[in-house]
Amino acid sequence: MALFYDDLESPTSIARLRGAMGRFSDSVIRQVSASASVAACSNEEAEVCRDDAEALKLKLVAVVLILTAGVAGIALPLLGQKRRFLRTDSGAFVLVKAFAAGVILATGFVHMLPDGQDALSNPCLPAWPWSEFPFPGFIAMMASLGTLVLDFLATQFYARKRDENPKTASISTSPEINDDRRLDIAIAAVSEVEEASKHDESMHIVGMYAHAAAHRHSHPHGHAHSGGAAPSTAERDADNGGESSLARHAIASQILEMGIVSHSVIIGLSLGVSRSPCTIRPLIGALSFHQFFEGFALGGCISQARFGARVAGTMASFFAITTPAGIAAGAGLASFYNPTSPRALVVEGVLDSASAGILIYMALVDLIGADFLSRRMSCSARLQVLSYVALFLGALAMALLALWA
Repeated sequence: MALFYDDLESPTSIARLRGAMGRFSDSVIRQVSASASVAACSNEEAEVCRDDAEALKLKLVAVVLILTAGVAGIALPLLGQKRRFLRTDSGAFVLVKAFAAGVILATGFVHMLPDGQDALSNPCLPAWPWSEFPFPGFIAMMASLGTLVLDFLATQFYARKRDENPKTASISTSPEINDDRRLDIAIAAVSEVEEASKHDESMHIVGMYAHAAAHRHSHPHGHAHSGGAAPSTAERDADNGGESSLARHAIASQILEMGIVSHSVIIGLSLGVSRSPCTIRPLIGALSFHQFFEGFALGGCISQARFGARVAGTMASFFAITTPAGIAAGAGLASFYNPTSPRALVVEGVLDSASAGILIYMALVDLIGADFLSRRMSCSARLQVLSYVALFLGALAMALLALWA
């Protein structure tokens, strides 16, 4: 052991160690520089079908159709709340949202993750480190875990904010308002029974309920009473559950929009910089379909979160214009932006992989898990079966689009 340390401390050994470290550092710097290069890389496949004039026309068509699909998708659940079949508690809404969840899940697994793999394993990138480690799966995993942490922290923040500011609770969960409603219902019930029935027993039961509701109304702070004036545990749990549900939908809608927007930018840029009508043509239909159902899922979350009109409108507008804006930006950059340069491939691969992780997490946890494990779903076998059918159809439909786009 002593001889080992003596050899290590000798000038020759130190010089060799420094030389090895220097060569390693130079290699790392060269690989990083090669990965950040913007030099052109051959793309013979795109050159075969290149037509700048035709490509520009198709890009304009794509902007109009994708914008229309996005606006229609996100507007339906937001503006259709007054329509019975589009309300968030309707069966039709649940089925369409399940279909949209399948679309988002397939987008992450079948489209975004393979796209990230293709970009980061492109021959234009240096073999080390991109071919030595499965970066797409690793980035997607870390994005999913990061979304989980963000989801948890946001939930805790909303919970603390609710506890610190009880006066900001929703009117619909206010004990005073609920007692008013109970009192009105009880009084109406008494009136109806007085007119429709002369049975003393019925009158006695309804009268007891009216008295209890009136007493709760006169004691808004829930003081104890021998007749049960204080709100029951079930009532308090229902109120807290309503607030918690709103917070969950608020968090889910914002994280889902973050994941959608991050990959929409890449999709729009990729279509915008393309000069090949053969590439653009199949993308138009696929992206319109994808945008509509992503918009519906996001709009459903926003609607269930009960945001104000300004916040909901801002989120909807931001979603609707992201992909068309990316297409427009890509079309403007097409003359000097090379999507196959090492730098562009690294950025695209990282964003695609991260978007895949976010979308997979959101689809499984906040869309599929939240709806399919809910009490309403478990109480209706017919709704369960139809929802699973819609979920699988959405996933299969989006997966099949990978044959063309």
